[in-house]
Amino acid sequence: MQNEIIIYGIEALFGIILIIKTFMIIPERQSWVIQRLGKYNRISDAGLKVKIPFIESIVSKENLKIQQLDVNVETKTLDNVFVELKISVQYRIIKSKVYEAFYELEDPHGQVAAYIFDEVRAEVPKLKLDDVFSKKEDIAIAVRDNISEQMQKYGYKIVKTLITDIAPDELVKISMNRINAAMRDKEAAVQEAEAEKITIVKRAEAEADSKRLSGEGIAQQRLAIVRGFKESVEDFQQALQEVDPQEIMQFVLMTQYFDTLTSIGSNSTNNTIMVPHTPGGMKDFQQQIIDGTIIGKKLAGNKETQ
Repeated sequence: MQNEIIIYGIEALFGIILIIKTFMIIPERQSWVIQRLGKYNRISDAGLKVKIPFIESIVSKENLKIQQLDVNVETKTLDNVFVELKISVQYRIIKSKVYEAFYELEDPHGQVAAYIFDEVRAEVPKLKLDDVFSKKEDIAIAVRDNISEQMQKYGYKIVKTLITDIAPDELVKISMNRINAAMRDKEAAVQEAEAEKITIVKRAEAEADSKRLSGEGIAQQRLAIVRGFKESVEDFQQALQEVDPQEIMQFVLMTQYFDTLTSIGSNSTNNTIMVPHTPGGMKDFQQQIIDGTIIGKKLAGNKETQ
């Protein structure tokens, strides 16, 4: 009885192993390579599949998802600057070429990396360092196109190539930072000078407008004074017809004179220097103006006579 139990147990274990060896559950986005007695037989895709136990075997489970390979490449630019580029290549196995992907390449990662080294070192030495930074997308596209052509025959598709980092020599970095700092300082100085120029121009325009308005105001003020003088003289002549017009003018001038003194004296910050301003002095000053006017008229008359 005990022997029968052992035999049943062995048969059950063998049955379980047989089931495991017969059925395959292949995940999505995978393709399995099946060999029969050491020779390629077929490619099985996702789903529940069957194989002959102990005769057929799974030799590879190929991942059809996009994979990424990062490679650091050191090379020299056209202006003799050593630079290190970090290249990220995204690739995947072409579903219809799983056979080539498995049987043609022993080390696909190493092969892709070798092509990257070759293409980058062919493209970068054509460019100066500044152009490497500005044209990194063009370099990445050129690398992708050239690698794609080579890898497609091995069953691999290059989806995208990215240059994720460009690292020049440390001394070159320091020099570049100094150049950038100098350029920023220069730009800042230009902007400050432009702002100062605008300020000076606006200030000059404002000062010119102020002087123009001040001149117009003075002209209007003087015109008002002349009109006031005229009206004052006319009023005096109407009120005092027997008074000489010259005496009326003297009275008006004296009134304006005392008004001016009052205005000057009311300003505590005034720094005006006063000349002799007694009534007699004012009369002499007025007489000098009148005499000068009379002499000027006589000289003009003599010239016309001659």
